[in-house]
Amino acid sequence: MPIEPYLNFDGRCEEAIEFYKKALGAEVVRLMRYSESPEPPPPGRIAPGTENKIMHSTLRIGGSNVMASDGYCKGSAEFKGITLSVPVPDEAAAERAFNALSDGGKVHMPLTETFFAKRFGMLSDRFGVPWMIIAGKQ
Repeated sequence: MPIEPYLNFDGRCEEAIEFYKKALGAEVVRLMRYSESPEPPPPGRIAPGTENKIMHSTLRIGGSNVMASDGYCKGSAEFKGITLSVPVPDEAAAERAFNALSDGGKVHMPLTETFFAKRFGMLSDRFGVPWMIIAGKQ
């Protein structure tokens, strides 16, 4: 039984999808806007004028699915208590992923060699999503 993260970007989902397509080669598997729903959202669920925001999407990144939404479209997304880990095959891939994801974000631990990895680093991207990049030792 796989576990798939669901990220709520609170109004910035489309921007995040485009970022992950460029940074990680994400592929959009599914995308539905609030205006395309067969049932209207309950009153007060989304702010007026946000009908074209993303109700649900599925991204394929490497061999994993990451789901994402605009949620309540209030612009206050918070990603606390969770980190997405990206295992990469080698040091060059670690450098590419780390540099791409940290563009506009915040580096918490620069990419470096550790006792458990050829390259390991931690960052939060421009949306506040925490990431760990790891190229393990052979």
